Amino acid sequence: MMDRVVAVVLAGGKGLRLEPLTRDRAKPAVPFGGVYRIIDFTLSNCLNSGLRKILVLTQYKAMSLDRHISVGWQRYFCRELGEFADVVPPQQRIDESWYQGTADAVYQNIYTIEKERPEYVVILAGDHIYKMNYKLLVDYHIQRAADVTIGVLRLPRAEAARRFGVLQVDAESRVIGFEEKPADPKPIPGDEAHCLASMGIYVFNARFLFEELCRDATRRGSQHDFGNDILPAAVHTNRLFAYPFVDENRKTSAYWRDVGTLDAYYEASMDLVAVDPQLNLYDEQWPIRTYQPNLPPPKFVFSDRERRGFATDSIVCQGSIISGGHVERSILGPRVRINSFALVQNSILFEGVNIGRHAKVRRAIIDKGVSIPAGVEIGYNRQLDEARGFVVTDSGVTVIAQTDGMERLLESERAIA
Repeated sequence: MMDRVVAVVLAGGKGLRLEPLTRDRAKPAVPFGGVYRIIDFTLSNCLNSGLRKILVLTQYKAMSLDRHISVGWQRYFCRELGEFADVVPPQQRIDESWYQGTADAVYQNIYTIEKERPEYVVILAGDHIYKMNYKLLVDYHIQRAADVTIGVLRLPRAEAARRFGVLQVDAESRVIGFEEKPADPKPIPGDEAHCLASMGIYVFNARFLFEELCRDATRRGSQHDFGNDILPAAVHTNRLFAYPFVDENRKTSAYWRDVGTLDAYYEASMDLVAVDPQLNLYDEQWPIRTYQPNLPPPKFVFSDRERRGFATDSIVCQGSIISGGHVERSILGPRVRINSFALVQNSILFEGVNIGRHAKVRRAIIDKGVSIPAGVEIGYNRQLDEARGFVVTDSGVTVIAQTDGMERLLESERAIA
């Protein structure tokens, strides 16, 4: 049955709230958990669900995302068996403009989707972190003879306000109302504190999807968006159903994260170094796959009392060397080097970061390839970090982009002195 399904992953958003991490990459390509990228969770869900026809629609700053999927994901699919995970940049077959909305992104790629002759199309976002079996979602859709099925989360109304599409359903879970990002979400009947929020996950009958997209493309004033236009227009004329999120993470509470802000990204990342994190990356029943570079294992050197390389409550990826430095509650990506007497606490270091001797880093996110000079302190003085040109979040996390490396830092230090 899943061979009749095509998955379309929307991965073209700018991710403005994650800048500077999205200054040079698309949001789905942002590293997460050391070795992973955010999009790996959606792609792993597809693979684990038996979904092997995947189109990834990109738009902004897609080069690193394209490269990641090419080197890390193509080996899981056999083209001769009709399997693929293809990155599709804007084709401009229908319109010369950039995508105007989520529905327009799919509409402009109708030709590519139709070539596969699917019966069902699953629309997914490439920038959320969760574990979900899409086969159960498709089965649910077929059993109810639905035109559209929408994945939903039960959320506090205050949390969903102005952030999520909100559904109203009847006793059979048929959708009878849909509002996109309302200021005052309608509650679940009998539960005034919560509402049903759309996850941005949809199953469409392919023919119905194509007809609705073509109809919406001609509507004046349409934002060409699923949540704003397609779904509200179809509620009263077609069979729309809500599918309650079934979490494959197998924890006491369902795990779904939109790491759309720097603080949300930091909090979700720091959860991973807990003794019992909410997100289980070590689950062999629902593995999260990614590109694994051919690097040596991590190394810890020097055992002197004053000069000892160690890490506690941390994730340390392959190719990293902790050379006489201390790491506490942090995530070190591949090929990170912590030099002697350096201290890294509660921080996220992307691939290739170098922390100089006697440097101190606290509550920071440091982007790929940045080198922190010897003796410099990051995350200890908000005003100084902002004067250096770094981004400091509302919760006090210092973020250093790839362009904020050693040269800029030294220039700033000299200017301040």
